[in-house]
Amino acid sequence: MIYFEDLEVGAETEFGHYDVTREEVLEFARKYDPQPFHLSDEAAAKTHFGRIAASGWHSCAMTMAVIARHVVADEQAGLGSPGIDELRWLKPVYPGDRLTVSGRIVDKTPSRSKPEIGSVRTATTVRNQDGVPVLTFTSIVLMRRRPERTPAA
Repeated sequence: MIYFEDLEVGAETEFGHYDVTREEVLEFARKYDPQPFHLSDEAAAKTHFGRIAASGWHSCAMTMAVIARHVVADEQAGLGSPGIDELRWLKPVYPGDRLTVSGRIVDKTPSRSKPEIGSVRTATTVRNQDGVPVLTFTSIVLMRRRPERTPAA
């Protein structure tokens, strides 16, 4: 199990990648962001996107899928998140893109009120297959601290 104490400020992690499909872009848009440029080639061609682009919220969901798979596989002692800061959609995400998610720990703070947890801030960057950043944000994650071991009597 990876605990709060095991993480170091400055450490970088590549969480993995996600292949964006047209079917998922359309399905997400129909359910959650039904703007024409997410649903129609013709409508998208009339915008700065030029073609169907994924919703920014879909890009966030794909990013979360990559991070969550990594955290579960690494057995991290995460306790969820109170939020994110500085979310930026830098470039459109298109069907056929391969997104790669990486993060760098920028801060960690033990909780003053709950000594069993701490918070970790990570600068997250999502890049497309050309290495171009398409999405950035700073996540705040709550993590369990390593349980104290009491000596055997």
